[in-house]
Amino acid sequence: MIKKSTVLSFLLVFLAWNLWPSVQGKIQGTATDSEGNPLPDVAITITSLKMASKTLSLKTDKEGKYVQIGLWPDRYQVQFKKAGFLPAVREVKVGIAETIKLNIVLEKAQEALERSLSKADSLFLKGNKLYGNGEYEEAAQTFSEAIGLNSTQWGYYFNLGLAYKKMDKKTEALEAFQKALELNPESFSCNKEVGEILGKSGKFDEALKYFQKATEIDPTEPDAFYNLGVCQMNLGQSEEALKAFLKTIEIKEDYADAYYPAGTIYIGQNNTAEAVKYLEKFLELAPDHEKASIARQLLDYLKK
Repeated sequence: MIKKSTVLSFLLVFLAWNLWPSVQGKIQGTATDSEGNPLPDVAITITSLKMASKTLSLKTDKEGKYVQIGLWPDRYQVQFKKAGFLPAVREVKVGIAETIKLNIVLEKAQEALERSLSKADSLFLKGNKLYGNGEYEEAAQTFSEAIGLNSTQWGYYFNLGLAYKKMDKKTEALEAFQKALELNPESFSCNKEVGEILGKSGKFDEALKYFQKATEIDPTEPDAFYNLGVCQMNLGQSEEALKAFLKTIEIKEDYADAYYPAGTIYIGQNNTAEAVKYLEKFLELAPDHEKASIARQLLDYLKK
């Protein structure tokens, strides 16, 4: 007889296997030169921004087309590289079962410059592997070497910042993320990382603009709205903060951390009914949260 635990494990695996095709996304598009001619055999590297060691490689076909399926919802760096052309790097977000169309135009490069850039790309990939193995100091050194050869790629600086972040070198991480942001001001990830470091340092007025920008770039990311609300709350902007927390909950209904500050803001507005509603929901979602005991005390007071 099969044990119940074995049956349960089988069912979980079965469900996960059948759920996978319904959530996987893909990136597809074309690569052309500046004159619009299709470029075959462009090497494409797709790297997860959450796990630098998670990398996929493919090439364009004879018509300059490519497609990568089976992508888990995440943010990715997509690098395009072909002999005789300058490499290009883009950031994309792949949602659940979403198809991202990313067309790229590559510019021709001088031979000497191309050799230098090729070495930099190799170092960048080596740095990603080191990062994935938890060798953050070695990864940072390798990313720095890549930057020494090619200082125009925002992805090099961004991954350098991630390595410094793992080593808790906040100053160095901030500098790297800020440089990445200079090169790619429309990057959600760069804005988020700069904002987080500034916010954790208590520089809420500076962090605010980066989280605001992040919410404009991607209005579907709950973390950006939550962090925006935290900054606004610490700056005494309670009305704006409440809007940010409610937006967080609208995007992700079970975002426990957003319910507590929303409830406390409602207390300040003398809106007891809403305060009770949000504090109770907070405790329902996170009964063991570090602020749970305070939430219970507030509820006892409000219900008297």
